[in-house]
Amino acid sequence: MTRPAHPALAAFVAQLGDEFLFAQVLVRRSGGGFELCHTDDAAAAAEALRLVAVEALRELALTTETGAFRPLKSAPTLRRGWRAKAMDAHSLEAALNHLYPGGLADWFAALGENPGATHYREFTGRQTGMYRITAMLNDAQAASVIRACCDARFCLKRRLWTVAGLEPDAASTPSVVPCLEPCAVFLEFARKAARLEQEDRLAVSIGAGELETLLEALAAGAAAADANRREADFGDAANPRRMQLLWEKLRGLHVEKEKAEGH
Repeated sequence: MTRPAHPALAAFVAQLGDEFLFAQVLVRRSGGGFELCHTDDAAAAAEALRLVAVEALRELALTTETGAFRPLKSAPTLRRGWRAKAMDAHSLEAALNHLYPGGLADWFAALGENPGATHYREFTGRQTGMYRITAMLNDAQAASVIRACCDARFCLKRRLWTVAGLEPDAASTPSVVPCLEPCAVFLEFARKAARLEQEDRLAVSIGAGELETLLEALAAGAAAADANRREADFGDAANPRRMQLLWEKLRGLHVEKEKAEGH
């Protein structure tokens, strides 16, 4: 007897059409089942891709192309060169949950008017121990941390939670997979950011042109980070999220200066 699909799975299959993009995974109907592959392999011949069992997708999602550990499964670093066959809707659900844990349930929740997002203050307000410090970031600081950590270069989820002064991600970006509350990677990044805010401030005098150079250098550095660098090693001064956070802070100074000068 075929098991009935639960509401989230039934809704997903109903809107699937011939194909559907779920973060970096392209889902296509194939006979009575489905076939999945990396979106960058959409035009590749089937024989050019390694056939992977649905059960093996969990392990495939653990590391990047270079073998680096992926602490965040929604990072845009999913390996290419594979395809998987899901014989029915339940197998498809298992495949997607191996690649994006909880993504299907969150996608369904986001279809409703109130998906139940847990916002920054609510989330950090219940932290204890070493993470209590995250509640000390003011709204502007928290917004900078969120923009830096959750940038589409680092995470493909559409952020629905927020903090005062910062809008949730628009419906069109960065993917249909929603984020309903801060994740463990974000929490650790926010903890590091709060510690950085507690450091003694340095009085540095630079010109507008020098500030622009710094902004360009930080943007280039974050974009060109070594693929083998540990993604969640926030003690690393060259961590791309740390560079992005400094870019956010310096960009704010640049904007304030331009406003003061009437630009």
